[in-house]
Amino acid sequence: MQASRTVRRQLRAVQRNLRGTREVLRALVSSEHPLLAHLIPIRRCNLACKYCNEFDDFSKPVPTELMFRRVDKLGELGTSVITISGGEPLLHPELDAIISRIRHHGMVAGLITNGYLLTAERIQRLNHAGLEWLQISIDNVTPDDVSKKSLKVLDKKLQLLAEHADFHVNINSVVGGGGRNPQDALVIGKRAVELGFSSTIGIIHDGDGQLQPLSEEERQVYHAMKELEKRSFTRINRFQDNIAQGRPNQWRCRAGARYLYICEDGLVHYCSQQRGYPAIPLEKYTIYDIRREYVTEKSCAPHCTVSCVHQVSVLDAWRAPQRPAAAPQGGLVQIE
Repeated sequence: MQASRTVRRQLRAVQRNLRGTREVLRALVSSEHPLLAHLIPIRRCNLACKYCNEFDDFSKPVPTELMFRRVDKLGELGTSVITISGGEPLLHPELDAIISRIRHHGMVAGLITNGYLLTAERIQRLNHAGLEWLQISIDNVTPDDVSKKSLKVLDKKLQLLAEHADFHVNINSVVGGGGRNPQDALVIGKRAVELGFSSTIGIIHDGDGQLQPLSEEERQVYHAMKELEKRSFTRINRFQDNIAQGRPNQWRCRAGARYLYICEDGLVHYCSQQRGYPAIPLEKYTIYDIRREYVTEKSCAPHCTVSCVHQVSVLDAWRAPQRPAAAPQGGLVQIE
């Protein structure tokens, strides 16, 4: 059984890598399609981490047919990858069907979860739906009053993933923000690698997604974690070196074009931390919106810590410079 699972995982890894290479080549040829979309099927979460501004404790799941239409629209726009997040997406009763719909369109399907609701049976259902990668962020070794996403609580869930998951698993730990024990991130990262997962490090941002410079101890942990990340599937993260030093990044943010954040109301936003711009219904989003946002400079960019937006923007760093043509309005500069 274990041997067959290993072969299955290896075959899926090869398929992911081939498709990933294909999508990179497609992105280099054309800048007129999204590379990554975050899709929210439910805002409710079963946890209440104090630093998080992306959840509530009452929202109902988005109707499945509505989620299907949003997935279909992202397919029409030529999106490469859809990551489902929340809230806690495992609270959506038809999550497997949504994942299957993504895969039906040939798009890569990913999931960000807190992991609390994972069981062996639930993991098998995700396998069957065609999920290709899953990420869990673990904030500390033991739970505290800030976050219950702890290694102590989740380690048994990680063991279930190691035993049953056919998809890739990444464990993201965090450092920064004056956390009580920066060494926790390293403990979490080593445990992830021990279980056969990839491991990444995130730098805690404030409520606006902006950087929090690291202390000396936090920087040491950050650099130790970077060594573990050599096995990671998200190695495009050089921007974090500046963040660790409290320095701004000079880059061209492609949010609204290469990266779309679609909230539970079906509106397209720049990212989870810049909700409200441009706030256009996905059903009305067109190639003209993509072209406009591709050359729209975001004033929040220099101090941004939102990894996924940085990563998808790297492929276009060499083309179409963004240059401010007017004073910022509403936190943005429009390029004509």
